[in-house]
Amino acid sequence: MHMNKKTTLQDLIGIEDVKLGFFQEARNKVEELKTSNRKLQEKQQEIQAILDGIADVMIVISMDFTVLSVNHVYHQLFSDPEPEGKYCHQVLYNQDHPCRECPVREAYNTGTVKRAQAVIPDQERNRYFDITASPLNTSRDVPDRFLLFMRDITLEKEYQAQLMQTEKMATVGTLASGVAHEINNPLTAILGFSQGIKRRIPYLEGKVDPGVLEDMQEYLGTILKECSRCQDIVQNLLTFSRPRENPFQRVNMKSVVLDCLKILHYRLKKAPHVDVNLRFDLENPEIYGDEAQLKQVVLNLVSNALDSVGSSGRVSIAVEQGHQDTYCLVVEDTGHGISSEHLDRLFDPFFTTKPVGEGTGVGLSTCYNIVKAHEGHIIVCSEPENGSSFCVQL
Repeated sequence: MHMNKKTTLQDLIGIEDVKLGFFQEARNKVEELKTSNRKLQEKQQEIQAILDGIADVMIVISMDFTVLSVNHVYHQLFSDPEPEGKYCHQVLYNQDHPCRECPVREAYNTGTVKRAQAVIPDQERNRYFDITASPLNTSRDVPDRFLLFMRDITLEKEYQAQLMQTEKMATVGTLASGVAHEINNPLTAILGFSQGIKRRIPYLEGKVDPGVLEDMQEYLGTILKECSRCQDIVQNLLTFSRPRENPFQRVNMKSVVLDCLKILHYRLKKAPHVDVNLRFDLENPEIYGDEAQLKQVVLNLVSNALDSVGSSGRVSIAVEQGHQDTYCLVVEDTGHGISSEHLDRLFDPFFTTKPVGEGTGVGLSTCYNIVKAHEGHIIVCSEPENGSSFCVQL
């Protein structure tokens, strides 16, 4: 008795045909997989090209602040070649504890995108960044990874400082022009009448008391001298905004320092216990530069030194001969000095330790740019309570 046996596909078309059909199906699957893989690679290359075209730093960070990956822009701005596996505050700020105001922590707590600005120390200067922390959406309810966008805005800050300084100088120019018209006219009258009185004094000899005559001569001498000084101040003020076709010319640094001290004369007069010492190695220490800008450097450095010493102390100003036809403008004071945490940020735009309303934070930044334009250098030496020394090499 034969038992019923289920008929299979192999029984119907033969094993060879089955094998051939299976091979064809497998081959079609392989082609489909190759096509899908090729499209996936093309999509990956497209995404990578987009990421490479982004000029901002991109860092993927875990919830415990560990750096998981960075893009190529990171390596252009930061020195650590292998940041993966390290904490972001170690890599970016070189500190062993998380930042107090961390945008990643705020993004985690709120579940939203958070933006902030940060100052990150560099080898030559501090860099300013706009930072955006975004949670990476995954299948989990609570994100465990965050994308950090960091846009370098250092140049923008410097341009803003330069723009502010340009506007300030334009305002000074307008003010100087107004001063020249409003002050010179009455000043000329005072000067003219004083000289007229001086010419008539000989007619009074023998007619008035000799003591009174001597006092009148002394008073007239003082009036004439102060009128002349006022004219010099107005003239010096005008040099800050006077347009020139070729601003770079031979400049006598001794004259620059003395002109600036004339402008600061009234301030020095209000601080009689502040000693100002001058020293010039040569009678005519000349360099090639912009006189108005160099006066601005001297004024900023001397004003900061006077602010530092307060009501009593010593400010020393020297023009020393350096190596290979260079000169050093040295401004030293016996003031309160500069702390190490502020020393690295002195030339950053908008950084100031002065109270609100007493400083804009663009003075030393502008000095840095002017000296750099003159192919020079500024060297700062200072310690808290031990005074400061600024050396400008030109």
